[in-house]
Amino acid sequence: MLCTLLIVEDDPDALVLLRRAFRKVGVRASLHIATDGESALDYLAGKGRFGDRQAHPLPTIILLDLKLPKRSGLEVLEWKYGQPQLRGIPVIIVTSSEEESDRRRAAELGAHHYDVKLIDPASLLRLAKKVRRYTAMWELRGAGNRTAG
Repeated sequence: MLCTLLIVEDDPDALVLLRRAFRKVGVRASLHIATDGESALDYLAGKGRFGDRQAHPLPTIILLDLKLPKRSGLEVLEWKYGQPQLRGIPVIIVTSSEEESDRRRAAELGAHHYDVKLIDPASLLRLAKKVRRYTAMWELRGAGNRTAG
């Protein structure tokens, strides 16, 4: 069973580069995309076009941009924080914002990492390796749960 990765990003070029970096470092995950904050909330809540949890399972990891149309990434994070069933899902912030207030608020709302988005190969590979570590931990936990039953 693959890890489910929800990427909340409105820049199509960044998505292409992320996918390329994930392939390069061997991230094994089912990728799901939300291109604005409202779609991210619908995905997490299982509403509308995301209502089928077979096709749109809860993510194992969320990559979240802060500067999004419709609702900001901080609004998404705040909503997620208020949902006890979603609090255990790790969130990696990937944003162009270097604002200390954004970094602090994201940490208060449970973000696990905060990476300033740099679209250069070295930065993308570092991020992809971080995601690969999370997916590997998830696979290990999942394997333990599958054999325990």
